[in-house]
Amino acid sequence: TKKMYSQIDSNKRKTAILIALFTVLVLFIGWTFSVYTKTGYSGVIIAAIFSVVMTLIGYYRGDKIALATSGARHIAREKNPYLYRIVENLSITAGIPHPQIYIIQDPAINAFATGRDPQHASIAVTSGAIQSLKNEELEGVIAHELSHIKNYDIRLMTVVLVLVGLIALLSDWFIRIRFYGNRDRNSRSHGQAGGILILIGIIFLVLAPIIGKIIQLAISRKREFSADASGSLLTRYPEGLANALE
Repeated sequence: TKKMYSQIDSNKRKTAILIALFTVLVLFIGWTFSVYTKTGYSGVIIAAIFSVVMTLIGYYRGDKIALATSGARHIAREKNPYLYRIVENLSITAGIPHPQIYIIQDPAINAFATGRDPQHASIAVTSGAIQSLKNEELEGVIAHELSHIKNYDIRLMTVVLVLVGLIALLSDWFIRIRFYGNRDRNSRSHGQAGGILILIGIIFLVLAPIIGKIIQLAISRKREFSADASGSLLTRYPEGLANALE
């Protein structure tokens, strides 16, 4: 239990550090753009606005976007009392608020949790998982997802993905402006600065998705193992989740 709470605190700190680091990186890209185009602080201001807006969207609306894109449909207790009861019982055991429950009409066996904290969380389960998994297996899967909610894993991953995407977006934008915007072709200093800007932009543009995936995998691998362990503690039946994963 002590280790679990330390992991929750660690995830909260990582979220704050990631936001700070990515914000500095975005502002640096904006500053570089401003120096090259001689537009003063407009590039920094635009980058800062993008950074703030995208972070806020990811933080407050990332769960809605994820649910909408997956075709998830919200259900009440009377629509599926079996699933509702499992989520409710495990939420009480985990000591977290009851999340909103969604069903995805998909024969594949899958589930995911989303939301910025336990008070604003949702869990989505495919119809295939409900129909194909035994009771103990479905409990194991849901306990795993509830552990992600309790450990603040979903907040951390949402922030990582949004900010990495923001870097790729700004890099692409600045490269397009460099190629198609007005520039002084006769200025050697402009040419050098432009070359540097293009190089930086291309590096970020090419590496941002790769770096994002590496960060995602590095974080999620450890968090997945932790959620497996936490979920097994909730159900007191590790074989349920193991059989579901098989």
